[in-house]
Amino acid sequence: MARQPRLHVAGGVYHVMVRGNGGQKIFFDAGDRSYLYLLLQQGLERYGHRIHGFCCMPNHIHLVMQVHNKPLSQIMQNLSFRYTRWINTQQARSGHVFQGRYKAILVDADEYLLQLIRYIHLNPVRAGLVNNPVVYPWSSHRAYLGREELSWLSRDWVLSYFAKRATTACQRYAAFVQEGKGEGHRAEFHQGGEDGRVLADDQFLEQVLGMEHNRRPVVPLPAIIACISTAYDVHIKDLRGPSRTRVLADARRTIGWLARHFGTVTIQEVANYFHRDASTFSRHIEKLEAAVRNRKGGIPKLDQYIKALTQA
Repeated sequence: MARQPRLHVAGGVYHVMVRGNGGQKIFFDAGDRSYLYLLLQQGLERYGHRIHGFCCMPNHIHLVMQVHNKPLSQIMQNLSFRYTRWINTQQARSGHVFQGRYKAILVDADEYLLQLIRYIHLNPVRAGLVNNPVVYPWSSHRAYLGREELSWLSRDWVLSYFAKRATTACQRYAAFVQEGKGEGHRAEFHQGGEDGRVLADDQFLEQVLGMEHNRRPVVPLPAIIACISTAYDVHIKDLRGPSRTRVLADARRTIGWLARHFGTVTIQEVANYFHRDASTFSRHIEKLEAAVRNRKGGIPKLDQYIKALTQA
């Protein structure tokens, strides 16, 4: 069964979950978590999104992210690639750090934001790591209480639900979290609703799916490959072969960039299809993306490919 395309809703709030490959650890010391914090901060500066909450567990990460114009897939691919490179360097190893695709559920913030923040902050308690979330150092809970300063964390929206004065809001937030300590696993925060990508009522879901339908068509990877192989006059078997000639490398990079643009597959999946190292392949696509951003009006041939694929 084909995977559903990612949903990109500007201003949307997502519960993002990233797990270690095979359930293995993704953090080996405090320095790894600190480096992740640095990457999160740099990501905000680059992509313009917000992080309203997070929790770093030994083998997985929870993030509550609100995107802007850049799709979540682009943000997470950059974060995953850079953190994987860090861990592999630190541990003198190679291979995957994260397990497959990240999980992301678009949530109706008016209905679920407070509950979701509480739920991820209590994750260490449910896992039996601590009895009180305030003693767990690797989540945003302490920052919400005013005991830690994280300049890149957005707290104001959540705290505004509790009171206008910061001190009162922090106190009421703390009480709200304590009230949820007996709460167990909530499948909806991990699996979404009926659609699987959204946690909301039917009205919200219909609105979101309508916006997505009007925003960008779904273009499958085979269609992208067929378009570019024709444009570059190359065979698909050569694209998947070992040759690194300039024309083949440029065609592969263009296919990867378009796949990310349409958001139907990950860079990892494209790299696997072409039998390429995902880290190296991602770097080539980042260079192309940088060229697009730095060139006023974009790159005409890429615009032509996008037009051809959306009108096919």
